[in-house]
Amino acid sequence: MNDIANLCELVGADVNMVRSRIGSDSRIGRKFLYPGCGYGGSCFPKDVKALIKTAEQQGYTMRVLRAVEEVNEVQKTILYRKLLKECNGDVKGKTIALWGLAFKPETDDMREAPALVLIEKLLEEGAVVRAYDPAAMEECKRRVGERLYYARDMYDAVLDADALLLVTEWKEFRLPSWAVVKRTMRNPLVLDGRNIYEKEDIEEHGFIYHCIGK
Repeated sequence: MNDIANLCELVGADVNMVRSRIGSDSRIGRKFLYPGCGYGGSCFPKDVKALIKTAEQQGYTMRVLRAVEEVNEVQKTILYRKLLKECNGDVKGKTIALWGLAFKPETDDMREAPALVLIEKLLEEGAVVRAYDPAAMEECKRRVGERLYYARDMYDAVLDADALLLVTEWKEFRLPSWAVVKRTMRNPLVLDGRNIYEKEDIEEHGFIYHCIGK
């Protein structure tokens, strides 16, 4: 779905239309057809790697699964690439807010989380990272250390931020006070890695908004 989403952006289409058509096939369904900034966790990445390895041991190449793994690794950088485009290729000295660190909501699990890739790229390029997650703050400290600012809440995370990147679709991020966010940020740029917001609603509040596949 992520490759389709990226193609939709290139041709000016809406990934939701494609998702609706594909999902209308009852053998597939719509439930898990959501583009985003990559999957993580302990199970799916491990299982994909295990299937690829098992096939190789039997002399067979799982080309589709290899492609899935390759696309997912690239997808973990999509928010960073969108940010670079908005910042004319340079994020050094920029303050970047992250909403979400865990690989999915309702867990503190950061194994293979897209946030880890994003944090490393931002720090390598000299950005200041302010992050908040309802559950995964301690886990992030264990993995990343004190190289970023761990915010008290989602509004603290966007203080003087040049951009806000939504990485994990926690419920509390779905209905923030955009008026408070706008007053708190230095630059009103929102990059939605999970497509949880409506473009028209965000832009009405004066933000520049980008998501996945639209």
